[in-house]
Amino acid sequence: MGRRAEREMVDQLLAQARAGRSGALVVRGEAGIGKTALVEQARAYAVAAGFRVESSAGVEAEAHFAFASLHQLCGPMLDHLDALPDPQQTALGVALGLRAGPAPDRFLVALATLSLVAEAAEEGPLLCLVDDAQWLDEASAQVLAFVARRVAAERVALVFGLRDTGASVGHPLAGLPELRLEGLAESDARELLAGAVRTPLDDVVRDRIVAEARGNPLALLELPRGAALARLAGGFELPDAHNVPYRLEEAFRGRSAGLPTETQLLLLVAAADPTGDTELLWRAAAHLGISTDAAAPAEVAGLLEIGTRVRFRHPLVRSAVYQAATPPDRRRAHRALTAATDPRSDPDRRAWHRAQSVQGTDEETAAELERSADRARARGGLAATAAFMQRAAELTPQPSARARRALDAAQAMQEAGASEAAQEMLTVAAAQPLDDLMRARMKLLRAKLAFHLTRFSEVPEMLLDAAKSVASLDAALSRETYLDALDAAIMLGGPGRPRDAVRVAESARSAPPPSEPPTPADLLLEALVTTFTEGYEAGVPGLRRAARAFCDDPPPAHVAAETDERRWLWLASRAAIALFDDDLAHRLNSRNVRMARDAGALAVLPVALVNLSTNLLLEGDFARAEELAAEEAAITMAIGAAPMPFTRLALAAWRGNEAETIDLLTAVAHSADGRGVGAEVTWAEYASAVLHNGLGDYPTAVAAATRACEGDELPQSNCALPELVEAAARADRPDLAAAALDELDLRARVSGNPWGLGIAARSRALTSTGAVTEDHYREAIELLGACRITTHLARTHLVYGEWLRREGRRQDAREQLRTAHDLLTGMGADAFAARAARELRATGERPRQRTAQPTDALTAQELHIARLVATGATSREVATQLFLSPRTIEAHLRSIFRKLDITSRRQLKELKLP
Repeated sequence: MGRRAEREMVDQLLAQARAGRSGALVVRGEAGIGKTALVEQARAYAVAAGFRVESSAGVEAEAHFAFASLHQLCGPMLDHLDALPDPQQTALGVALGLRAGPAPDRFLVALATLSLVAEAAEEGPLLCLVDDAQWLDEASAQVLAFVARRVAAERVALVFGLRDTGASVGHPLAGLPELRLEGLAESDARELLAGAVRTPLDDVVRDRIVAEARGNPLALLELPRGAALARLAGGFELPDAHNVPYRLEEAFRGRSAGLPTETQLLLLVAAADPTGDTELLWRAAAHLGISTDAAAPAEVAGLLEIGTRVRFRHPLVRSAVYQAATPPDRRRAHRALTAATDPRSDPDRRAWHRAQSVQGTDEETAAELERSADRARARGGLAATAAFMQRAAELTPQPSARARRALDAAQAMQEAGASEAAQEMLTVAAAQPLDDLMRARMKLLRAKLAFHLTRFSEVPEMLLDAAKSVASLDAALSRETYLDALDAAIMLGGPGRPRDAVRVAESARSAPPPSEPPTPADLLLEALVTTFTEGYEAGVPGLRRAARAFCDDPPPAHVAAETDERRWLWLASRAAIALFDDDLAHRLNSRNVRMARDAGALAVLPVALVNLSTNLLLEGDFARAEELAAEEAAITMAIGAAPMPFTRLALAAWRGNEAETIDLLTAVAHSADGRGVGAEVTWAEYASAVLHNGLGDYPTAVAAATRACEGDELPQSNCALPELVEAAARADRPDLAAAALDELDLRARVSGNPWGLGIAARSRALTSTGAVTEDHYREAIELLGACRITTHLARTHLVYGEWLRREGRRQDAREQLRTAHDLLTGMGADAFAARAARELRATGERPRQRTAQPTDALTAQELHIARLVATGATSREVATQLFLSPRTIEAHLRSIFRKLDITSRRQLKELKLP
């Protein structure tokens, strides 16, 4: 009633899904506002339209059971499981408890769910309904939110019902298309009330009910049922109510309170059991001596319905009944459910009921919960692990055991991203007696939480303290923590911030000796310590050895786990850039992306994509860099992580797009200021320097490049130093240019790679006079032509041509400027290309215009897909790599074929894609 526009919105979503344009919709509003009614309307429409409909519902008491709601939704579709790639089959099977195996990455489970849904939709359009999403277990909520953001052309619609609560603000579904249900219009409210109360109402009473219900349909239906009809007709007034859901709970509580004692107890048992299992309810009732006749008064009162499932009139009935019960009665109900639950088929739910039935402490129950936590962790349910361990700690009588379990709970919470809850559990642990290992674990957890919550400058010191504390207890963990501390110091250092990396590296000298043979991470720690304590020249051999150790394929036998290698690959790739080793950096970053893709590790893939796209940018492959940046942005949005616009920022700067660069600079600065990440500011300053060098605004470029060189991260200062030399030389700041050149030249000579030597030679040319200047330019072109860094090769031709024109050698200048213009225009470095064009015109030559390419019409994602298909990859293979469905890839291919005016994959292979 009164929901025409809302129904049309749902109908449109389903019509689009049936036509091959998938989508999601979150129906949001307060309790009783009609979300479930609209969800059921969607079900009826979908069934009539030939959809397959699968559904799930969150249950408050189920929120601690990992993947419970996902299992409910996916269970009927598991006959398609065999069609999934093997890693996805395994991940989803382990998560749903169908097979044994190591805990899967949560986003690999999400990829598997997306693939499963896509496979099911191949047979016909599919509607997935998820009601009471505010009570989804965290693992299911994250997976379903990912699926909702990644569906595209699969003929899938997802509709979620989400209640407005204080906790819903940061819900994983936030940001999806939303339909907010408001109260009914007054005319509709009066019509609904008239249909609900057959007895004539006094006008004053009717007005009062309509006003206080505020258009909430359930309030209009339920509030009058709590009053005597005679009083409703004779001037009965309801008390003021500002919270309709609370009023509704009170109304349901009042109706249940008038039922027989045995019926109230049966209602309580039903409320305490989230499964809705009728047989379980009657087994528990029998344990309490409750007869089946006890259900009749509750059914007559409209509170409960017992059929093939146990269903409450509304979720508020469940919460009203449970909250109204006394603690002894709740424990009694949970004891009955403990006795009725099979410990073999459902050990975790039995353990949970048993834990709620205990008053005080109970070691046996705590141990049972700990076993449940272990099973939850094995399935990848970190939130469930934390919930089980938290309750286990509360039930533990022995103080030291309570401290250990509290620490385990805090660690699970930290890994699950519940940082504030983890801090609370650390407070619980701190109140107990701690041994040395526990104290060391607590320090390490506090440091990690501080890094994720605040990124304050104290974090490296906290990590150092933790590393020292654990040194005699776990040497490998101590070394990892020292590496974490050094990494944090590098990331937090930047313009205007004190440099902590040297001090942290000095402390890391006391780290325990590495294993034999040392792992790549061991080598990386030693190399970074040497570099920051003894200088760049002393550190280069170790950096080279460490970076190359991460290139071994397959991983060396002494690497404990592939996940450990992935953890530090990005840092190893930055060590390669610190060495000006473009080839090694490209190999490491490509390996990092490949390993993250293969593992479905979407939490780390965006960082890997940013690093590889930065490589491609410097190599002059702006198109591929943009493709990866677009993929990073899509994945970041899908997993609900903070955006990382660093490649997009650098691309905008190299292209000379001033407005976009400034917008992104502002966004990065604001984000970094909130988290205290100096490395992000350093990168932003580098991008600003590139932009203003391209535009010829050299004083501004000098200021930005100077700040970019203040950070502790060598890769960023390696990129910023040549910008500073060029800007300072052109801004008539010879002393500043000379100082930057000295540092750049030292690093280039020590590293010995063409990239560094080439830009050092160009920088010497920019600061030189006389005949030697040309020798330096020619040396730079020869060296940079021998490496991947085409951007700086093109810019060297540009500045060489500018110098030649000013020397009056117009013919020689044209040759260099023509080459520079062609290279810069081809890669899309428009501002630098414009500089080359101006210089060419000054020599009397008109620069050639870039010929438009058919591929210019493709989006970054379409170009990425086209490249992959052109290599011979099937739609399913491309879909697996890009975490999309084959149907979505086919939809993109149709668009690609249309834009390129081709009709086959063979023709796509024949095209020369940029």
